[in-house]
Amino acid sequence: MRYVTVRVTHAEGDAFHPLGAAVADEPAVTTGPIHQLELIDGDTGVSLSEIRSGLDRYSEVLGESPYVIEYTTTGADRGFAYTHFELDDLIRRLMQYRRSSELIVEMPIESEPDGATVVTLVGDASAFVGAFDGVPEEVSVEVVETGAYDPGVRQLFGRLTARQREVLSTAVRAGYYENPREVTHDDLAAELGVSPATVGEHLRKIESRVFSGFVAGE
Repeated sequence: MRYVTVRVTHAEGDAFHPLGAAVADEPAVTTGPIHQLELIDGDTGVSLSEIRSGLDRYSEVLGESPYVIEYTTTGADRGFAYTHFELDDLIRRLMQYRRSSELIVEMPIESEPDGATVVTLVGDASAFVGAFDGVPEEVSVEVVETGAYDPGVRQLFGRLTARQREVLSTAVRAGYYENPREVTHDDLAAELGVSPATVGEHLRKIESRVFSGFVAGE
């Protein structure tokens, strides 16, 4: 069994759905991963999304959107939102493509600050042949990584945020965990565009989450 992680963007830099565009215009709102996304019929879908900050304002955006049929939220400044929404043409074609594929989408689906969506697909190696041929032409798909599917390892690294996985990948690739160490926090900070102190904080949190997962046998 194999997996492929892809970074999906709109070819013209737009949001995939008008509701996503409305949320992107709200600086107080920080969205997290989408934990569930299902096509209800040909015209509507439901999602369970994590909101990391600005949940009240996110609720207001949902209430103002003509695309939202119903919604409910739980939490204070951060929490989760269940949304039943009308599809636009692009989302309809994307979700129909997903239904027709033999590949399974591993949840959650991650969202990046620039509006890109990071999706991991799982299936038999033969199912990946021509797997992206049916993707709408407005959508750009970039393969981020691929390999043999190991649920235990992926669940372990699923404990990390998208940013933490980026930092860890950069550190490993640059030789931070080699013996002797080949780069410093300063080197990683320059590549990631953050301060050395921020790099150190990220790595401490990453190591804590990963090592605690190993110790717990997760």
